[in-house]
Amino acid sequence: MTTQQPIIKLHDGNLMPQLGLGVWQASIPDTTQAVLKALEVGYRSIDTAAIYKNEEGVGAALQSASVPRDELFITTKLWNDDQGDPQAALETSLEKLKLDYVDLYLIHWPKPQQDQYVDAWRGLIKLREQGLVKSIGVCNFHTPHLQRLLDETSIAPVINQIELHPLLQQRQLRAWNATHHIATESWSPLAQGGEGVFDQPVIKQLAEKYEKTPAQIVVRWHLDSGLIVIPKSVTPSRIRENFEVFDFKLDKDELSDIAQLDIGNRLGPDPDSL
Repeated sequence: MTTQQPIIKLHDGNLMPQLGLGVWQASIPDTTQAVLKALEVGYRSIDTAAIYKNEEGVGAALQSASVPRDELFITTKLWNDDQGDPQAALETSLEKLKLDYVDLYLIHWPKPQQDQYVDAWRGLIKLREQGLVKSIGVCNFHTPHLQRLLDETSIAPVINQIELHPLLQQRQLRAWNATHHIATESWSPLAQGGEGVFDQPVIKQLAEKYEKTPAQIVVRWHLDSGLIVIPKSVTPSRIRENFEVFDFKLDKDELSDIAQLDIGNRLGPDPDSL
């Protein structure tokens, strides 16, 4: 079986693995062990955030692993309360991660009522110019938020990381992203443990056909849909399982069948109301 994973070229020219490990809700010790296991399996992209309070765990794993820095792709995120000072927030994150730079820095939520995200975006642009981040993007931005960034700064995010799984496929937003050369990245890609997804007949049938688990079918659906995907797990067997998806592909009919599962079921907060 090949473990050569696909790479996405972002619109700023930087390269990003299409599959990564998410560490949301993981403790610092669990994060360290999960990242070490992921690196051993072959992952090179790790996604954390200031609000996860486990950047130290990622940093500890990177320090003890033998993977060269230039082979890693590390993402962290600017929390809502820190939108007024992205520089200080990033410096804190870098200290915890024990890194000189991150590969991708994201505004975690637009928080439109706060009305600081455009200024925060200008701050991220400066951080990129300083070399403290390689690429800059956003999470959970709807089309009006993205359009405002373009209107007021003329610089588009390289990525919009959004809740996306078979029950919430966000096709309209994905299409807008694609039109503006913004990659779409899926968080909660398995719908938080697969509830309501893994038991769907089409998922079970495809798992049987390809001799894969339902989780592997869903991860493959993200990849074959052109999405960047970061399934979260701290369980070694599942970390490995989620990576063993490069020896098969879903065909167009199978992707169309999974498309029928979309019911607009949002599990996380609505970005307009957070």
